[in-house]
Amino acid sequence: MQQGKRIVALVVAAGQGVRAGGGVPKQYAPIGGKAMIAHAVDALIAHPAIDAVQVVIAAGQDKMFAEAIGDRALPAPIIGGALRQDSVRRGLAAIDADIVLIHDAARPFVPAAVIDRLLAALDAAPGAIPTLPVVDTLARGSADRLLGAPVSREGLHRVQTPQAFHARAIRDAHQRWPGGEATDDAQVARTAGYEVALVTGDAALDKLTHAADLSEARRRMTLIPDVRTGSGYDVHAFVAGDHIWLCGLKIPHVAGLAGHSDADVALHAITDALLGAIGDGDIGMHFPPSDPQWKGAPSHRFVSHARDLVLAKGGRITHIDVTIICEAPKVGPHRAAMRGEVARLLGIAEDRVSVKATTTEGLGFAGRREGIAAQATATIVLENSLV
Repeated sequence: MQQGKRIVALVVAAGQGVRAGGGVPKQYAPIGGKAMIAHAVDALIAHPAIDAVQVVIAAGQDKMFAEAIGDRALPAPIIGGALRQDSVRRGLAAIDADIVLIHDAARPFVPAAVIDRLLAALDAAPGAIPTLPVVDTLARGSADRLLGAPVSREGLHRVQTPQAFHARAIRDAHQRWPGGEATDDAQVARTAGYEVALVTGDAALDKLTHAADLSEARRRMTLIPDVRTGSGYDVHAFVAGDHIWLCGLKIPHVAGLAGHSDADVALHAITDALLGAIGDGDIGMHFPPSDPQWKGAPSHRFVSHARDLVLAKGGRITHIDVTIICEAPKVGPHRAAMRGEVARLLGIAEDRVSVKATTTEGLGFAGRREGIAAQATATIVLENSLV
C-alpha cells in the first residue's frame, strides 16, 4: 500500500467563516482544550504512513495559527487564496509528495482506519474519497417552505475529507480547472477525467459548521473513550536448529523453537493480546495447529490478521507492550529492530511499542534454557465508541 512513496497531508484552513460563533474562524475554535485545527493536525501527524503535514491558512491568521499549533514540528504555513481551490493549488505547489491527502480543518477528528482505506484504494485509482450513504429522506421544498416531491437516495453519497490523490494527477487537475468555484478536490479531479474511488467514511469526519456542531463535539470530548486492553502469553520449547524468530526477526542461535508455525513466541503473544482486546477468541481458534496450511507459516500473518480484525471493528491500536522471558539469546542487541518491525506490522509509531526482556534467575523451564516464553499487552481505542 503505497510503499516507498512520500505521503503528505495538506490541511486547508484558509476559511474566514464565523458561523460557529466565538468571534474567530471556526478552525481556531477550541474543542477539548485545543483548537479544532490542532485536532486535525495531530490525527494526521500520528498516522505512521504520513511523512509530513502542511497547512494552508488565510492572510492575517499567522498569530492564531501559531497559538493553535504551539510547538508542533510543522513547516511554515502557506497563505491561501480567495477560493478553496486557490488555496489547495498553492499548497500543492509548496509540497514535495507522491501522494497527497487534502483535508478540511473543519473536520477535526480523523480516524486512522479511513486513512488506511484511502491509501489502499490508490493502488487502483488516481484518487479516493471517503463517503457515507445518505440515510435521511430527501425532498424538495417550495419557496413558501412547503414539502415538495421526494428525491431518490439511490446512488447518493455524503462526501468527506481527507481526499487522497496521486500528487501528479491532482496537480494536473487543478491546473486544468476551467474556472468557477469547486465544491471539493474530487470534483476537480473528475472534471479533468480522473477516476475517483469511493471508500467507507466515518461519522467522526462530519464537518463542524455551526455553533451546535461545536457544542456536540465538545460534549463528546468530555465523555470517556472506549479503551480496551488484552493480554497474551505463549511458550515454545527449544529444539535442534540454528536460529529462532522473535518479533518478526530471524535471530541466530544455538537452537531453534518448536512450533507448528515459525514459533515466534513474541508475535504469538501479541496476536493473542490483540484478539483479547476485541474479545475475539485466541490464536488457536483462528489458526488451529491441526490445520496443515499453517505449518511453518510466518507469524506476521497472524499479527496482521489480528490487526485487521481490530481495524474492522473501528479500533485503533495505541500501544503494545511485550516481555520476552529467556536466558538466551540476548534481546538487547535486537530490541530497536524488534520495536521497528512490530510497529511496521501494526501500522503504528515505534514509540507506541515496548519490547522488554527478563530472565527467571535460573528458575523454571526458561531458567534451565529449555524454551522461551513471552507475554504481551495490547491497548486499543474503539473509535466513535464511548463507555
